[in-house]
Amino acid sequence: MSQFRASSEDHASIAAWFDEWGSYVASCDFEQARTLFSPTVVGFGTYMDLVEGLDALEARQWRSIWPTIADFRFLTDNLRVWTSPDRCLATAMLMWSSTGFDPNGDPFSRPGRTTAVLHRARPDAPWRCEHTHFSEFPAERQRSFGHQDG
Repeated sequence: MSQFRASSEDHASIAAWFDEWGSYVASCDFEQARTLFSPTVVGFGTYMDLVEGLDALEARQWRSIWPTIADFRFLTDNLRVWTSPDRCLATAMLMWSSTGFDPNGDPFSRPGRTTAVLHRARPDAPWRCEHTHFSEFPAERQRSFGHQDG
């Protein structure tokens, strides 16, 4: 895969794309966030198994999470990007941070990770997201300590 690492120009453009999207997440600006996505986007995450289409992604994923958190930002310093030879398809991975709130309203750190597939019509066109996968970092309670005899 290393032969498909993004050029510095493509890496920077995708980092800027995530910075823009992150600002929309932080401000709950659903309308502007939609401009960064394909209408046929497919996604899944911590709370949704599979969501098809931008309307469903916004309704079932974004609107169920963004208003409940604060301080969201993508950590673009750890962004990893691979692009196709024609520079029109990219896979990106990075971490994010946010603040969640418990039932009493007390804040807690809520970090996670994202993978996105981005597409554009030509190398000088804007990126549009075709797929996202969001998940919080694994919690200790997700570890299994069972033992199966067999």
